[in-house]
Amino acid sequence: MNKEQNQQCKYIIHSYATAAAAGNCVPVPGLGIATDVATMTLMCMQLSAVFGSNINDDVAKGLAIVALKQTTLKQPIKVITKELSKLAPFLGQLVAPAISVSMLETAGWNLANELHRKSLKRK
Repeated sequence: MNKEQNQQCKYIIHSYATAAAAGNCVPVPGLGIATDVATMTLMCMQLSAVFGSNINDDVAKGLAIVALKQTTLKQPIKVITKELSKLAPFLGQLVAPAISVSMLETAGWNLANELHRKSLKRK
């Protein structure tokens, strides 16, 4: 990944992770997962454009779900904590967004690296 692509990915990933954090402030268990999937889908479409690809919504959603699933399997305690923290008033609005940012950052960079590898194979 060249420096320009890295900068674009950084901006995209940070922006969408922040958006997901905002959606995870709502103290409703389960809503955070839906927010994360929707945010990752949009992030995936943006990241693919960085590497000269154009994917549709269905493919982006599939990639987003796979990326979140891999992140969840690596960090199951974080996911459980994120959703259960929403049951505690005020604490949930602090913990859930922080965990969501961490998860989306990790999943976003994993996805960016995978899209980069695939773009190299196409060339």
